[in-house]
Amino acid sequence: MSDLTVMHEENGSKGRYYIVHPSGESEMTYSVMSPKMVIADHTQVASGHEGEGIGLLMLREFIADARSKGFQIVPLCPFVNAQRRKHPEWADVFSV
Repeated sequence: MSDLTVMHEENGSKGRYYIVHPSGESEMTYSVMSPKMVIADHTQVASGHEGEGIGLLMLREFIADARSKGFQIVPLCPFVNAQRRKHPEWADVFSV
């Protein structure tokens, strides 16, 4: 899994972290409410890649950006919210 690259794109108030697989794309989408508040909307892992830690890989990138750019993540996405509860060390980047 270490050969996977998480890419990022943002267009206006929408953005996503994504990984391209031979079989499709995995993505974690978000909406920008303000420079200090970003909503994690949805996580979708490409078919056949479930359970490989792909969602966690994208979320770690999202969290790193939140810390470096100074915004909070609102975990509307059920996956992101579940991971937030499992990782108390990430509490500084979440707004709940």
